[in-house]
Amino acid sequence: MAGSAKSNRPLFDLDLLRSIITVADCGSFTAAAARLHSTQSTVSQKVRRLEDLVGHKLLERGNRDVHATDAGERLLGHARQMLALNDQMFEALSGAVIVTVRLGVPEDFATGATTQVLARFNRQYPQVKLEVTSGLSRDLFASYDRGELDLVLVKQRRGSRESVASRPEKLAWIDSAAHPSFGCDPVPLVTFPARGLYRDDMIQALETMGRDWRISFTSSSLSGIQGAVADGMGISLVPPRAVLPRHAVLGRAQGLPVIDAFELAIFHRPTAHAMVMALAKVLVAMLATKPRAPK
Repeated sequence: MAGSAKSNRPLFDLDLLRSIITVADCGSFTAAAARLHSTQSTVSQKVRRLEDLVGHKLLERGNRDVHATDAGERLLGHARQMLALNDQMFEALSGAVIVTVRLGVPEDFATGATTQVLARFNRQYPQVKLEVTSGLSRDLFASYDRGELDLVLVKQRRGSRESVASRPEKLAWIDSAAHPSFGCDPVPLVTFPARGLYRDDMIQALETMGRDWRISFTSSSLSGIQGAVADGMGISLVPPRAVLPRHAVLGRAQGLPVIDAFELAIFHRPTAHAMVMALAKVLVAMLATKPRAPK
């Protein structure tokens, strides 16, 4: 009789489970609907059907975000296992890609050591499809908050937002080796756009020194910043890994201060997929290596 009773229990619909997991990961119904290529009302209906099925409220709907209740957290853990088993069955039968991890990194991490690390990760987990986006940290943050990225490595002011892991970001003042401009009055600055990283720190440093300054070149691209400085458009502030042979590194000898207000930080959601967390560990290990000093 006990076995018969168990067989009469309702079965969980994996589509409903995928919907509530996506809402929990994204933190909103709107972002979840976009990721699922559905509508907000449809996703909301699926969550309500699941709540009716289990007889518990699974999500708390706040003014700005959505988070799981205690019952929801318990369900999410089992739901992820069920979907993982479902994916494993498909993997065993077809060998198809079963997990997509959407990663965001700053432009200066889009090549070199980072791509080597990502390639090794892909060889270790061939079932994972990596989708990597590079850009300004503020844009990556915005995409992450909208649920469009699963994992981000970004630059921020130290401690401004709690992260999974972080490392101080050293910075180097650079000028052109062939056509130096630090001696000009006013000092020409090559910067990211307004509200971009390092811009305010550069201006404050020069004003503290009593130097006049002007913005001579603005670019959203790190390569644009690097090229403009190398060609003599002005000085700038960049990570040591972005210093090129055509640059001259400035510092205390020129009266410029050390800027140490920034950090590299890694973010993913607490309920992220196991493969997202696995990749995060790889990135944490990469950050733990000693950064290259400017030449």
